[in-house]
Amino acid sequence: MTSDTPQGVLATAQDGPPPHRVVTPVSPDPPPAGRLLGVDLARGVAVLGMYAAHVGPDPAVGGLVGHVMEATHGRSSALFALLAGFSLVLITGRSRPRTGRRGRQAAGKILIRAAVLLVAGTALTSMGTPVDVILAYYGLTFVVALPLYRLPQRALAMTAGVSALVLPQVLYAVRVSATDGVWAASIVDNDPLARISGTDGVMGLLLTGDYPVLSWVPFVIAGMAVARLDLTTAAVRGRLLLTGAALMVAGYGTSWLMLHLLPQARAAISAVTDGASSSSAWWSDTMGGPTANTPAWLMVAAPHSETTPSIVGNTGVALVVIVCCFTVVERHRRLRTLAAPVTAIGTMSLTAYVAHILVIRALGIENVPGSPLWMLCCFVVAMMAFAMVWKRHFRRGPLESLLNTATAPAKYIR
Repeated sequence: MTSDTPQGVLATAQDGPPPHRVVTPVSPDPPPAGRLLGVDLARGVAVLGMYAAHVGPDPAVGGLVGHVMEATHGRSSALFALLAGFSLVLITGRSRPRTGRRGRQAAGKILIRAAVLLVAGTALTSMGTPVDVILAYYGLTFVVALPLYRLPQRALAMTAGVSALVLPQVLYAVRVSATDGVWAASIVDNDPLARISGTDGVMGLLLTGDYPVLSWVPFVIAGMAVARLDLTTAAVRGRLLLTGAALMVAGYGTSWLMLHLLPQARAAISAVTDGASSSSAWWSDTMGGPTANTPAWLMVAAPHSETTPSIVGNTGVALVVIVCCFTVVERHRRLRTLAAPVTAIGTMSLTAYVAHILVIRALGIENVPGSPLWMLCCFVVAMMAFAMVWKRHFRRGPLESLLNTATAPAKYIR
């Protein structure tokens, strides 16, 4: 995952009127073009992070390359999820949420897109690539978060915070119960989705999979809260930057303190992991995943640990990246021009995501991560070139156009 899903699976800056009238298609108060460019640039950064996590060198190579590769793991997934929440609000109305028939139509569009993502994610997972495909998880996460779209910004922020504090503990308790009991296996045995996909089906999407909805929905809700803000305003961006930095310190810093002040916790974590020393568990996945349950795991902040410290820290990273992207498009024309290829990828992130899975399958890549650096460069350059050429002729990416067509029946909702 995260496995990471492209935020563009919900909305892109290309949705709606032609480029000379860039507005959000379903928002009652169209934003400046720069705001949408900021979303696209952030989404493009997430795509590049996903490429690095999947077809880049193994972080174990060490040095600068190893640290850069490790920084992308899990955090690009979190950025995608947060931007997905941003898009959910773009579709349902930012400052004035849609109500009545228009609100039902917007909700219908999201539900249709969620269903498409569920099918596409299941199909890609069935291909057997070494990538943990995130699309199906995102589809279900959108459904879970959708009822919150009418909440004001402050309520969304509070909901995101509470869910980040509570849901990981609930997830851990349920996973322990699933391991010790037979009820989870019974559900999987009777789940048609599990039989079709060869996975744990709905149980996996909600609880036991690589991107369980229970611990990833806080990112989406946080993105919904951010979407209510006017990020074209320097003061708002400044406050959001400070918030992101504070969350990074709170998440990763709290984990670092607990793991270093409680050596018995590190020993307990080392006993149930299959990777490197648990001393890096406050920020890195290199220690490996847990092979057994231990409450000490809840102190870890590794990107895919599904814990409160990891969610808080990764949310902080995502907020900082988003602020930087909006600052680039708002204040630095030269940087905005240099970033155009990345922004172009951001406008067709679903296409970019699916394409890289298909190429990994076609090339027979079996170790993810583990490819040489030149392979990552080829992926990035090829996608940039394709996105720039495609944008010259079409408003939406190939799969984005198909997804937009699939949501057309929503207009008949009364």
